[in-house]
Amino acid sequence: METLVSSMSIPDDELSLLTPEQDAIMQLCRTFRSVAEISALLRVPLGVARVLVADMSDEGLVRLHQPRLAQGQPDLNMLERVLSGLRRL
Repeated sequence: METLVSSMSIPDDELSLLTPEQDAIMQLCRTFRSVAEISALLRVPLGVARVLVADMSDEGLVRLHQPRLAQGQPDLNMLERVLSGLRRL
């Protein structure tokens, strides 16, 4: 849920092959977005967003950025970014 996602550069001819959902995720992830933000912005359940992002990662369309947890504690900056993003919705 807190994994950050960024879109990869792909050739223009491949853009036309994307599904509408994939295209929307590619547009959203021009800047780093959490999976939770993607879910909220696309108005799809979190589980659906997770599957879409995982499939796109497997296809090389997006890059996943896992937060680094120090000694099992969540990264406070990351939590604040996610909270801020959810408030903007």
